[in-house]
Amino acid sequence: MNCWPTKPLGEVCSINPKLAGSDGPRLDAEVTFVPMAAIDEVSGTIARPERRRYSEVAKGYTPFVVNDVLFAKITPCMQNGKAAVASDLCGGFGFGSTEFHVLRSTGSVLPRWVFAFIRQGIFRSAAEASFTGSAGQQRVPADFLKTFPIPVPPLADQARIVNLLDKADELRKLRAQADRRTAALIPSLFHEMFGDPLGGEHKWPEVKFEEVTRRITYGFTCPMKHLGSGIPIITAKNVLDGQIDFQNVHYAASGEFAALTAKSKPERNDLLITKDGTIGRCAVVDVDFPLCINQSVALIQPNLDKVIPVFLSHYILFPSVNAFLNGMGKGQALKHLQITELAKMPIPSPSMALQKEFATRVGEIRAVQAEQTASRRRLENLFQSMLHRAFQGEL
Repeated sequence: MNCWPTKPLGEVCSINPKLAGSDGPRLDAEVTFVPMAAIDEVSGTIARPERRRYSEVAKGYTPFVVNDVLFAKITPCMQNGKAAVASDLCGGFGFGSTEFHVLRSTGSVLPRWVFAFIRQGIFRSAAEASFTGSAGQQRVPADFLKTFPIPVPPLADQARIVNLLDKADELRKLRAQADRRTAALIPSLFHEMFGDPLGGEHKWPEVKFEEVTRRITYGFTCPMKHLGSGIPIITAKNVLDGQIDFQNVHYAASGEFAALTAKSKPERNDLLITKDGTIGRCAVVDVDFPLCINQSVALIQPNLDKVIPVFLSHYILFPSVNAFLNGMGKGQALKHLQITELAKMPIPSPSMALQKEFATRVGEIRAVQAEQTASRRRLENLFQSMLHRAFQGEL
């Protein structure tokens, strides 16, 4: 065990520091703008920054500077690991979503030490336990960060350990790159067989989305207070592109199941679509045990006489369709997709035979992805183990 002193994060970092008007850039100067979607949770970087005039972002956004640590405070972005150290900012200034907390080192901790610390699973579990707000709009309060203890070894030790963690993290990044290449095969296959659904390339008649479904609804709004066992509650964070993550779920007590599924009870071949925050992640239910969904997830029951679930899900995941869905989202800091709007969306209707051929070929790709997923989880467990050892002084 380490003998390093620990201090509250609020003592070694300024939490959400303000930008004084006299310190800001000129109103016409370009600055970096970082929406939540710009953060890559695997690499821990600002992967897709934008540029805006300072006059456009001076009010209503979160300011930060180079070497500040950005930490997503809202569910499901926090649990998904959205965080980054700010770098390469235009003019040295950045502005981003109001759903970021900003941690600025006051000198006794390296920014990347703080960044590594908040990537720990144990830290994020504690942050989740501190959530305030209503279901679907829960956030980590600033006071949690101010009081949470962090080990503070000498700066030389911090630099040595961070370098070791960075080298280990490269394996996760390489695995993620390979996963992205495999994931790109399915939209390429979809385009090869069906064209761009919204680009006028297909040759099939279009119908409204609701015409190929039996029901479109969404889940409950009760708080997720049960852990450990019971009926899995699927939230937006558990719906990934093409699969449902059962590794990090809350549970409802069995006695609550009827009440929680009064209007939405997912069954095999139904589709789950994220409708709050990151809109449009989609997966087909391929299990037979009972599930619940909360209000951040829409439930689509396809009409199996008209559409194959795999075709329908990858239509939703196709880039142009997914962008269209996001464009329909309402709200500023956190977008919401109205299911009434989803019901009106156009969809081509190719033959069932062609849809079935597509589903077979997708199954072959999914088999490869299953092997990659197992590898990714092993690497994530190894990395989390190294993080734990790092902050116990064992590296």
